Amino acid sequence: MPKDDAHLITAHDVARHAGVSRSAVSRTFTPGASVSPHTRDKVMAAAQALGYQVNLIARTMNKGYSNFVGVVTAGLESPFRASLLGPITDALNKQGLMPLLMNADDPQQLEQSLHQLLSYQIAGVILTSASPPLSVVQHYLKHHIPVAMINRGHELEGADVIGSDNRGGGRLAAQTLLASGARRPAFIGQGQHNFSSRERWLGFSERLAEAGITPVAVQDAAPGYDGGRAAVCHLFNTGVRPDALFCATDMLALGALDGLRLGLNLSVPKDVQVVGFDDIPQAAHLAYHLTTLRQDSQALARSAVAAIIARRKNFQLPTPHSSIPVTLVRRSSTLE
Repeated sequence: MPKDDAHLITAHDVARHAGVSRSAVSRTFTPGASVSPHTRDKVMAAAQALGYQVNLIARTMNKGYSNFVGVVTAGLESPFRASLLGPITDALNKQGLMPLLMNADDPQQLEQSLHQLLSYQIAGVILTSASPPLSVVQHYLKHHIPVAMINRGHELEGADVIGSDNRGGGRLAAQTLLASGARRPAFIGQGQHNFSSRERWLGFSERLAEAGITPVAVQDAAPGYDGGRAAVCHLFNTGVRPDALFCATDMLALGALDGLRLGLNLSVPKDVQVVGFDDIPQAAHLAYHLTTLRQDSQALARSAVAAIIARRKNFQLPTPHSSIPVTLVRRSSTLE
């Protein structure tokens, strides 16, 4: 059969050409389905010879949902949040799923985007940290669409939450600074409304309390580099003289580093040690060489996709919070 007639070729044609059953062809093109290597090779060879392509529209009609997964995010200027998209895409592709990216930065566009996702009969939704509001999550759950939230609070029954060990990372930051001689540590975060920032502060302050230290905190810093630089300058201009800083994100920490060195003429780490959180690529640049807590974006992505698949099979599964460990990456912004 000529390849220019590929639009007429069906799975039955492939099965007949390969000498296998129609169900064997279906299993071959279904990710995770059981099929022997010999049968798979025969089916793939027949499909290539005939120019066969899986009819995704027909498959969607048969299953009741498509192979699309909505990925709803906001704040793509955040290097860590942007760095999650690659691993999420890879993890979805390995399961035969495709991402549909929706930007939640514009509240007026958000409602329209939600309806667009529903029209694709999506298999699930992954929401990255700080986006969007919980009302959006409820919208999907009402339609029995699996939802996996990365680095979010776990207030909603039925929504899977996958997060880094933010509180444990905060404790590790405190322990690192205590071990290197810090006695007047401070924290720069993005407000109690920010789940990740709040958890990191709680872990940090709890560990310092065990050592008899009450840290100073700037809890309402603007996000990103400019927020970190402004916060550290404000901190020192009010007369506070910390000897160490723990910043809730690396971007805050990079701004704080430049604020200390360029704005306040202080030496890092001699005068002030600095620890960040995320381990974005810029943290390793020689201009910063930032000690930080590394989030495992690959593990976060894999866990989110696995949660979508599991809940697709059984929507009534319990919803435990999955915690992914973080790792200390020591560089020259802290003392040994």
